Amino acid sequence: MTSVPTAIHDDQHAEAQAQPAITMFGPDFPYAYDDYLAHPAGLGSVPATRHGTEVAVIGGGLSGIIAAYELMKMGLKPVVYEADRIGGRLRTVGFEGCDAELTAEMGAMRFPPSSTAFQHYVDMVGLETRPFPNPLAPDTPSTVVDLKGESHYARTVEDLPEVYTQVMNAWNACLEEGADFSAMQRALRERDVPRIREIWSRLVEKLDNQTFYGFLCDSSAFASFRHREIFGQVGFGTGGWDTDFPNSILEILRVVYTGADDDHRGIVGGSQQLPLRLWAREPRKIVHWPYGTSLSSLHGGDPRPAVTRLRRTAGNRITVTDAGGDIRTYEAAVFTAQSWMLLSKIDCDDSLFPIDHWTAMERTHYMESSKLFVPVDRPFWLDQDEDTGRDVMSMTLTDRMTRGTYLLDNGPDKPAVICLSYTWCDDSLKWLPLNPNERMEVMLKSLSEIYPKVDIRKHIIGNPVTVSWENEPYFMGAFKANLPGHYRYQRRLFTHFMQDRLPEDKRGIFLAGDDISWTAGWAEGAVATALNAVWGVMHHFGGGTDASNPGPGDVYESIAPVELPED
Repeated sequence: MTSVPTAIHDDQHAEAQAQPAITMFGPDFPYAYDDYLAHPAGLGSVPATRHGTEVAVIGGGLSGIIAAYELMKMGLKPVVYEADRIGGRLRTVGFEGCDAELTAEMGAMRFPPSSTAFQHYVDMVGLETRPFPNPLAPDTPSTVVDLKGESHYARTVEDLPEVYTQVMNAWNACLEEGADFSAMQRALRERDVPRIREIWSRLVEKLDNQTFYGFLCDSSAFASFRHREIFGQVGFGTGGWDTDFPNSILEILRVVYTGADDDHRGIVGGSQQLPLRLWAREPRKIVHWPYGTSLSSLHGGDPRPAVTRLRRTAGNRITVTDAGGDIRTYEAAVFTAQSWMLLSKIDCDDSLFPIDHWTAMERTHYMESSKLFVPVDRPFWLDQDEDTGRDVMSMTLTDRMTRGTYLLDNGPDKPAVICLSYTWCDDSLKWLPLNPNERMEVMLKSLSEIYPKVDIRKHIIGNPVTVSWENEPYFMGAFKANLPGHYRYQRRLFTHFMQDRLPEDKRGIFLAGDDISWTAGWAEGAVATALNAVWGVMHHFGGGTDASNPGPGDVYESIAPVELPED
């Protein structure tokens, strides 16, 4: 997800942090997925007559692997199709010729404690996390903000010039003035569903057509263009915001309400370990299948190849053709890849989905994103400048081409990694024509202007690795970001798992994944929509949940997203 400014840096923020973590179930669908997952009754069951029934799971990213894992535990037989590699945008890569422990996160790299359903699986597979070095975070040694050729060194926000505090205060005031920030955060923390729905229903109707930038301009706190410009370039939390300015303000509110940009942690060894470990995991509680069964063993080690065609066939089945020419027919399927794949890479029958859902997929707006990493011999940035006593290099936010530079330390004198640049949207497109070495040269030049005494190049020990997600053939973008007026489209996609409301000839295939969620760009959304789809498949096969642990579909009527009029 793009950088999101942390809200409330005063006593109110401290009080909020003393409370239990705000979960990512969010204002649109206030359901506690973490409680659902933790309940000893499990997620539900299907009739024994359905045990062993095959279910197609298209896409082997986090959402697809979690859906497949939970369906397998219920006694169904997921058949996973994956065009590229298991993990999707949880993609961890190494550096050729370097120690295998030296890795780069090409996709998701930082996760908030409010991602409680995601954390359930992280804990389950035994992964370790550590603080992520965001700008001005407590565990970040130092930060440099470089704007218009002027650099400022800081360990806390108080070290920056007064104008940055003014901008931070303006953002906090803007949230209170226009979005009932503290009231909503309190309601989410207390899981006060009626209050959440009351506040959010009013804001959705009021703000659906508003851009992020327009929201700032409408606030008296941001009357100053200079303040808006600084906020766009630097933000508060993980960095600048200007690439998000055209997006719907509702997208931003979902993130700041739930604390999604607070206290980030990275996964030691890389985030792709999570789907890979789930793929190989042998659940201790499993129905129908013998102990020792895993997704890997059900597939003979590897998923099926890319899906090339999807169509409806007799009996309202879903027939899948893959890149190897194999054709299989299923009573149910879960589609977790990016929805644009259904419009381009996969030959689809129009009858798969209602026309309104096709329209919603066509209107999906994806943001571009690029990164470039280099391996270095050691965390040299912790060396002290003899003249100033400061770190010779810092986590860097700038208006130069690099925008955000992150320093990833693996311990004193151990090889380390620098993310020389992490950018979005237009800033990402600027890198697209350049190969990895050309990108690196431009980035090193920009950083040399900020750190003229530092020879970064002499510390580089391997070739750069890079990604531009808009150029990835099975992604075509980094993550969904709704534009103004897109709320109705997103509601159709998110609620697709409630198929009793659909005509019978439009049931049986379930949408899930990051771009189906309300919090796209965050792994928590991929997890939540996977669990929705699991509930949908279970219900489709005549199964149900334990009365003590109702699933998202069981409580749908009381928490359904607000529905805006079409006329």
